[in-house]
Amino acid sequence: MHELSIALNILDIAAEVAGQHEGRVVAVRVKLGPLSGVQKDALGWAFDLAKEETLLATAELVIDETSLSAYCPACSAVRTLQSDHELCCPVCGGPTPEIKTGRELEVVALEIDP
Repeated sequence: MHELSIALNILDIAAEVAGQHEGRVVAVRVKLGPLSGVQKDALGWAFDLAKEETLLATAELVIDETSLSAYCPACSAVRTLQSDHELCCPVCGGPTPEIKTGRELEVVALEIDP
């Protein structure tokens, strides 16, 4: 399960930033896309496991899921796709080879209590 190594990296990032601001991390906000290769539930479970007996033991992981969107050359527009299995335009049905959003896996914010 690679979610555990990702959770450990998230904790490392949060601990480093918290140390710079001399505070306690209350929440870690992560942006997660459907094409990131990470399962939301597995990441939450791994985070809870990895944070035990650390300085971030009480921190909450907040996962913001992003939508999957791609550029449709036939429509000349960015479209929100209905499925990560069928990468085609929901309006015209054409192929959408250029993914715009949906691959995200990033720490976007920390809530720190001084």
